[in-house]
Amino acid sequence: MDGARTDTTHLSWGNVGLGFSFILFNTLISTSLKLGVGSSLLSAAIRCAVQLGLVALVLQKVFETNNPWAVGGIAFLLNLLGTIEAVVNKSKKRYNHMFSSVLFGMLFSTIPVSIIGIRFAMAVEPFWKPEQYIPIVGMLCGGTISGIVVSVSYALGEIYDNCDKVEMYLAFGASRFEACRPVAREALRLALTPTITQMSVIGIIAIPGMMTGAILGGSSVQQAARLQMVIMFMTSASTALASFITTIITLAIVVDSEDRLRPDRVDVREHPVWRARNWLFSRALDGVKRAVQSCRGFRREDGRNGTAETKRLLG
Repeated sequence: MDGARTDTTHLSWGNVGLGFSFILFNTLISTSLKLGVGSSLLSAAIRCAVQLGLVALVLQKVFETNNPWAVGGIAFLLNLLGTIEAVVNKSKKRYNHMFSSVLFGMLFSTIPVSIIGIRFAMAVEPFWKPEQYIPIVGMLCGGTISGIVVSVSYALGEIYDNCDKVEMYLAFGASRFEACRPVAREALRLALTPTITQMSVIGIIAIPGMMTGAILGGSSVQQAARLQMVIMFMTSASTALASFITTIITLAIVVDSEDRLRPDRVDVREHPVWRARNWLFSRALDGVKRAVQSCRGFRREDGRNGTAETKRLLG
């Protein structure tokens, strides 16, 4: 007897609804204190429930088929969605071809690290088992997004807002790699700081979600702890590799091959997706206003006609 539990807890949508009451409690606090985040909490919670429900449906089909091509497609989709989140939602500054460079950095960090880690460190054969590979890639993408956003945001901020140091290096004859080396070094340090902090406090102050899920799923505590160690080490490597790739590409684009700063390649406006959304909303709002004004005009005209007819009959 190893003492491992074999029973699992069955959760219904009623249980999820009870859990949603915590979000309502947060919303009540926000409304009472006038924090202004109540609607954001509700929308984020609803988005979380919808996304996880759809993911569960898709992954259930993938797990049943046990097809490596389907697993590869899900892995690519996770990286694509992570790229959209990093470029569209998280980045206040963007540069030319940022989407393709971030996608390249994510694919060439999460995929190799996941394959090597699952095949050799976790000793899973074949490595593409859906129940093993897809959750690992998802966790690697989550950590990689944070590193990419931090490093790229810092690099663009230094080039666009605080370009004096880089311009001084270039003016004294330094190449673009020499001039941008301090920026790249600090960007990578900032990108890895959250991962280092998380590894420092894990297990003592906080029990991570993967370890908790493995324990709730019936695995032994020792196996869950070792699995979490491997995953944290893989996340650290994936974050470092992706941040390095995207930072180098970013600096190579905003400082061209002739060692000139190119702030014109940096876009500080909202992403075109949000600009298009705002344009559509404004056009829809204008249409509603025109429709309301037209209805009011018809009512006034009908009222005038009715008054004139009444006066004619009474006269």
